[in-house]
Amino acid sequence: QVQLVESGGGLVQAGGSLRLSCAASGGMGSMNFLGWYRQAPGKQRELVASITTGGTTYYPDSVKGRFTISRDIAKNTLYLEMNSLKPEDTAVYLCSGVGPLGRRYWGQGTQVTVSS
Repeated sequence: QVQLVESGGGLVQAGGSLRLSCAASGGMGSMNFLGWYRQAPGKQRELVASITTGGTTYYPDSVKGRFTISRDIAKNTLYLEMNSLKPEDTAVYLCSGVGPLGRRYWGQGTQVTVSS
């Protein structure tokens, strides 16, 4: 059983930076897909960054050039470096992973609030 726990959220002014962490118990190395999602009130959950086992990353245009996903397999930790934050980045950020049998795991989320 894998458990994901996010941390690092908070309140930041527009233009600022935050680094989110997602600690995995039960092993992150076996996950085929790791990603960060966000969900703002009244909006659908959206993928903001992902990384595959082979290290291929993906970012939607809305965050490309500002967000960076990385992982430390030895520490079982996934990171999301967020720079040049905008008020529209305000959301609950969740990490997610897909195990080798296709099961998806979710963390509980961490709130990011960007003030203008």
